Amino acid sequence: MRFMVFDLPMHGGPFDERLQALQTLVTHINQAWVQAVPQTPATTHVALMAQLRQTEREGGEGLMLHHGSAHYRAGRSHDLLKVKSHDDAEALVVGHIPGKGRLAGQTGALLVRMPTGQRFKLGAGLSDQNRKAPPPVGTWVTYRYRGLHPSGVPRFASFIRVRTEPF
Repeated sequence: MRFMVFDLPMHGGPFDERLQALQTLVTHINQAWVQAVPQTPATTHVALMAQLRQTEREGGEGLMLHHGSAHYRAGRSHDLLKVKSHDDAEALVVGHIPGKGRLAGQTGALLVRMPTGQRFKLGAGLSDQNRKAPPPVGTWVTYRYRGLHPSGVPRFASFIRVRTEPF
């Protein structure tokens, strides 16, 4: 087991300074199970995409891009960006799954069929408007996903839009 350290939120300085302090601290701790997450600068788009592909080949989900002069802020910000690959595809709406809890009385998910015949629920990415008036059965929709489960069903599928142009 390893404890991977990637930032020092209480340091107070910009990311570049926090990174130096983090590396010094991990060296000082001198425990094999405490490791600093490697940080590799990418100065061009080509270099960034090569690094992303390598990370994904090694089983990683994506990259986090830090702005070197940014101070730590909890939550999402423009100083810390997530970069991941994704694919998109189309599926046919074959049903509507009722919502529960906050979504009671609305569509919780679309039941869709891939061209392969496999079916899955597509709920992520639906707007409140989509949930109140979902795409009708027989409509083709476009969704984004990140790889496939061993069963062939998309991982992390998210609705993008109703497909309006013909195939």
